[in-house]
Amino acid sequence: MSQPTVRTFQDIRKALLEKTELALVDVCEEAVFATGHPLFAVNIPLSRLELEVYARIPRRDTAITLYDRGDGLALRAARRLRQLGYTDTALLENGLEGWQQAGGELFIDVNVPSKAFGELVENRRHTPSLEAHEVKALLDSGANSIILDARRFDEYQTMSIPGAISVPGAELVLRARALAPDPSTRIIVNCAGRTRSIIGTQSLINAGIPNPVAALRNGTIGWTLAGLHLEHDQQRRFPLRISSEQQQAAAHQARQVADRAAVGRAVPEQLSRWQSDSRRTLYCFDVRTEEEYTAGHLLGFRPVPGGQLVQETDHFASVRGARIVLADTDDVRANMTGSWLAQMGWDVWVLDDLSPADFSKQGPWSAPVPPVPAAGTISPDTLQDWLADRQTRVLDFTASANYVHQHIPGAWWVLRAQLTAALERIPQAARYVLTCSSSLLARYAAEEVHSLTGQPVFVLEGGTTAWLHAGKPAESGETALAVPRTDRYRRPYEGTDNPGEAMQAYLDWEFGLVEQLARDATHGFRVLE
Repeated sequence: MSQPTVRTFQDIRKALLEKTELALVDVCEEAVFATGHPLFAVNIPLSRLELEVYARIPRRDTAITLYDRGDGLALRAARRLRQLGYTDTALLENGLEGWQQAGGELFIDVNVPSKAFGELVENRRHTPSLEAHEVKALLDSGANSIILDARRFDEYQTMSIPGAISVPGAELVLRARALAPDPSTRIIVNCAGRTRSIIGTQSLINAGIPNPVAALRNGTIGWTLAGLHLEHDQQRRFPLRISSEQQQAAAHQARQVADRAAVGRAVPEQLSRWQSDSRRTLYCFDVRTEEEYTAGHLLGFRPVPGGQLVQETDHFASVRGARIVLADTDDVRANMTGSWLAQMGWDVWVLDDLSPADFSKQGPWSAPVPPVPAAGTISPDTLQDWLADRQTRVLDFTASANYVHQHIPGAWWVLRAQLTAALERIPQAARYVLTCSSSLLARYAAEEVHSLTGQPVFVLEGGTTAWLHAGKPAESGETALAVPRTDRYRRPYEGTDNPGEAMQAYLDWEFGLVEQLARDATHGFRVLE
């Protein structure tokens, strides 16, 4: 393969300002990506390229620009993307260092466009908030108030404000009237940090909810730093049923907000034309809950609950400048989600004129992946027999968090992009068995392991999941890490054991994002007044 072309900092900046489609891709691991990257860079690690790229960059002739930190990963990724059918790949001139030397701003952390936009919203709209001790005083006094947690349910279960109810972001406007029918009830919206509580609070205000609304300032981080107690493993969730009057009122107000944000309106016939247009990237998202999607959805739509889509837009829509189409069954969640995406500079449309019959496809979403390479497979029983002779080495390609939680005894955790370095540390064996949660990623790695070791390589059928389902033994912990755990960045707002200094530093960083946006000057955000 010939050397990829090179794009400059000026090329990328020009495309962003002109809203031309582009995918600026950091192929390092997430923990490395989080140390610094351009505002609209997306993280697709080389280790997981086959599992993610078809969904995140669906059009094969998208202008893709790859970069790394001088470690050669971008060139490897460019070659692999060519093999996968992508025809317009380029390297960023001099990588991340070149971006910074050319005057480009670097942003730390993950999902930065959404977080920076949230800070801009609060800055422009002066979104009302209450600090932790004020909210605690309301709870202690028995005041007429309700706390709504705008995060995913699994995040809410990890830690929550006492008495809070899980109402993920896009559900807020749809469910608020059922949860707080008395207009004098004070609604307090929280998340772990700031973004989702700001966006959630402002959603209710934008939609004209009559109740007084405020964000819990700095979310569970602020609550923890104030020395207050959090609950764990709670099950309180929003009501599944609302009245037709409540739904209609929410739909009317959500449509008004979407219209103010200049969200486009599309019908199924128009969507069909877009789906057959090879000149433009199209993302189709169903913004309802996963349960609703599984029960019945539109063909070609991916399930991404609206609050999650606004929070992690870069992960799901990785081509800046692409077109986004949203669908729901209530005329609320798509409109509210669309209103935020439009303000974030996306070309976003809500699909109208739908009937219940259109939501006829059932089952979970399955990510598109390249053809899975053929590989010799073995059963959990066979692997258990082989492990007894000490001539077999198990390599586990799963996420490191999965490995630490539970893995096959003696298995080594490896990162595919660092396979050569990993094998230098792992004792040699007569044969290798590869696994991951399902065995899918392991299959893509099999040929490379064989090439590097010269030994027979097999894939565990069904992966570690099948091993555990078969009742085989397992162990936990960082028992055999072949390389450092850089595959995931530990957010300072997740989990229950973060040091106070890290949480405060995270808040301080968020406070400074508006200034960083001004210096970068490519964001294209606008905030409804």
